[in-house]
Amino acid sequence: MARLPRYFAKGLSQHVILSGHNRDAIFASDEDRQFFKEVLLEAARRYAQAIHAYVLMSNDVHLLLTPALNGSSPG
Repeated sequence: MARLPRYFAKGLSQHVILSGHNRDAIFASDEDRQFFKEVLLEAARRYAQAIHAYVLMSNDVHLLLTPALNGSSPG
């Protein structure tokens, strides 16, 4: 069953988790992590998301985000 669209509301913080398939690694190197952080920062600017905290583990990414505007989502 498909996941329902994420609800976005101005000022409502969200814990976003990205996981590797079957706990496979997401990042192969420190360069991969650096690239992800650069892309994440650009996306946060583009979609008006405040990044409060993040953790980049080998097979998981955890983000604490808050949208600055109603409907400030990439979808």
